[in-house]
Amino acid sequence: MAIKPGLGRKPSNKNPPILSHEFVIQNHADIISCVAMVFVVGLMNESTASFASAFISLHHNVSGEDPSREQPYGKAYTYVAGIKDYCSIFFYTLTCIIMHAIIQEFVLDKISKKLHLSKFKLARFNESGQLVAFYLLSFVWGAHVVLREGYLGQVALLWEGFPSHPMSFLHKFYFIIQLSYYLHMLPELYFQKIRTREEQQPKIVHSISGFSLIVIAYTLSFQRLALVLLTLHYFSELLSHVFQLIGVFDREERLARLRVVNSACFFLVRFATSVIGVLTLYYGIGGLRSLLALGGLIALQGYLVFSFITEQLRAKREAKREAKREAKLLAAQSSKKAIKAPKDKVKRKKESDLPEADQPSPSPVKQKLK
Repeated sequence: MAIKPGLGRKPSNKNPPILSHEFVIQNHADIISCVAMVFVVGLMNESTASFASAFISLHHNVSGEDPSREQPYGKAYTYVAGIKDYCSIFFYTLTCIIMHAIIQEFVLDKISKKLHLSKFKLARFNESGQLVAFYLLSFVWGAHVVLREGYLGQVALLWEGFPSHPMSFLHKFYFIIQLSYYLHMLPELYFQKIRTREEQQPKIVHSISGFSLIVIAYTLSFQRLALVLLTLHYFSELLSHVFQLIGVFDREERLARLRVVNSACFFLVRFATSVIGVLTLYYGIGGLRSLLALGGLIALQGYLVFSFITEQLRAKREAKREAKREAKLLAAQSSKKAIKAPKDKVKRKKESDLPEADQPSPSPVKQKLK
C-alpha cells in the first residue's frame, strides 16, 4: 500500500525540469564547471589555444625570458594592467563560483547539519564561513607578496618609480582573483535564492564597491599601495568574521572581550591605512591624481569608521531589547505560576472538606498504575 503525503504537503519533486530555474540553481556548479572545461580543453588544440589562453593565462608582460643555455633559470616575467585582463577575470569568476559551491556543499553544509541552527544563525554562518575562507586566503597571499617584494622593509618602494610599477606573476594574479571574487557575488544572489531587497542590497553594494575600488587602483598604477592596504583590511575583516562565527555557537556575554579585540584591531587598521596613504600619496608621489586618490581613501576610512560605530550601537540596542524581552517573559511565567498555585490550594482544600463519599475518586488508569 502506497504512503500518501500528509495534508497540506505536496509530493517532493527531486528531479526538476531541465533548464528550469530550480534545475539551474541545483546544478549550477556542474554547469559552470563544464563551461570552464571548454576553455581548458581549448588549450590542448593548436587552432583554439590562442583563444583559450586569452582567458586562462596572464597577459601584458613587459619583461622576462624563458630558460636557455645562457640563462638556465631565465628571468622572471613582470606584468602591467591591460584590456586582456578582463578575459582572465571572466574565466576566474567562473572558478570562484565553483569554489564557492564546493566550500558550501562539502564544508559548511556538513557542519550546519550537525549543529541544527536557526534560520537566522544559519544565514550568518554561511555568509561568514564563505568570507572567512576568502579573507584568510587573501591575507596570507597578500602578506606573502608584500614580504617577497620587500614592501615591508623598504616602504619607499611603494612610490619610487611611479607610475612604472610592473607586477610579478603572483602580484598580478592576486588582483585578478580579487576582481573575480567580487564579481562572482552578483550571480551568487541568484544561485542562493536571495530575493528580498533587504538581503540583496548590502551584498550588491559590497560587490560593486569592492570591484570598483580595486579596478581604479589597478588601472591607475596604484597596485603596490593597494596590495598593502588590502592585506591590512583583510586581516581586520578576517578577525571580525571569525568572532561572528564564534558568536553563532557561543553566548553574547562571552563575546565582550572578543569584541574589544575586534574594535581595537579595526581602528588600528584604519589608522595604519590613513598613515600609509598619506605617506605614499602626499609625500611620496604627489600630484593631482594622487591627491584625489588620497581624498577618496580618507573618505572611505571615515565611512568605514562611521558604519562600524553605527553597527556596534545597533547591536547593543538589539541586545538590550532582547534582554528586556527575556526578562518580561520570565516575569510573566513566574506571575502565572504564582496565580495558579493559590487556586490549586483552594481547590484541594474544598475537596478535602467534602464527605468521603462525595470526594472525587481516582481514575481506573491511576489505580492500575498504583
